[in-house]
Amino acid sequence: MGFRFLLYNDNGNLKIVFKTNDYSLTTNLKRENQVPISFSLLDIIDILIIAFISYHIILLIKDTPAVQLIKGLVILFIFSFVADQLGLRTINWLLKGAMAMMVVALPIIFQPEIRRGLLKMGRRGFFINTPFLHKEIDKKIEQLINGLVMVMPMLSSKHKGALIILEREVGLKDILETGIILNSEFSPELIYSIFMPDSPLHDGAVIIRGNKIAGANCILPLSERMDISKSLGTRHRAALGLSEQSDALIIIVSEETGNISIALDGKITRPMEPQGLKKMLSHLYQPKTVSEFGFWPTEDEKK
Repeated sequence: MGFRFLLYNDNGNLKIVFKTNDYSLTTNLKRENQVPISFSLLDIIDILIIAFISYHIILLIKDTPAVQLIKGLVILFIFSFVADQLGLRTINWLLKGAMAMMVVALPIIFQPEIRRGLLKMGRRGFFINTPFLHKEIDKKIEQLINGLVMVMPMLSSKHKGALIILEREVGLKDILETGIILNSEFSPELIYSIFMPDSPLHDGAVIIRGNKIAGANCILPLSERMDISKSLGTRHRAALGLSEQSDALIIIVSEETGNISIALDGKITRPMEPQGLKKMLSHLYQPKTVSEFGFWPTEDEKK
């Protein structure tokens, strides 16, 4: 059975015709019944802003448990709509009650994503994140990165577990206070000795602030995510937990496999080769010094 769908203008009126061999349906949309549509520059700006915000929200929840929760909410809304159309009053009442409770529960369920989003908004790189806006890495930071690239394979080859945190924009004072404050100059030899099994500081994380070792033996919050691979141990879960709550760049050396990994923004990249590690650190490690606009003093100015 063939059919045709026609759409044409009939004396200023929009006419829609749907025809089959045995049936014809015609709908007229008169001009006087149509709502005038106005489209201005402000509407375009409004749409672009909404699109920009939506894009960043999608990036924020991508590859996180929040995606599955949103799918569940969509299914709940579909069931509610179907129940309402079919007149299933009891089911519709239950679903509407569940959705009312979800309004209260959503901030709790999405707390990690909301926290991460607010942290990103407070950082300079949220709206514009292009490499040419980053400051040039000075000599001391370059030496620090070269030292890390040298010492990490040494720890990896000996299967010595290590957890090194590079502080960036978000301060880690609360994490630093859980360990031993060192405030010492960075050196690969010191990092290597800290993570030796007979060292009293080897069982926690080292925090690097700027080009100094701020502290060691620090305790990190564990990630509560349920989708983490079973092959990742407590050291990796701790690195993920901190990366979910801050913008810190965290280097992990697995005691079991010797693999080097990096945790950032709730994700782990592994395994890392020395060249890849150096490239990633050079691109991402921007120690907290001073605002782009000079509103806050540097760490040296505070002393």
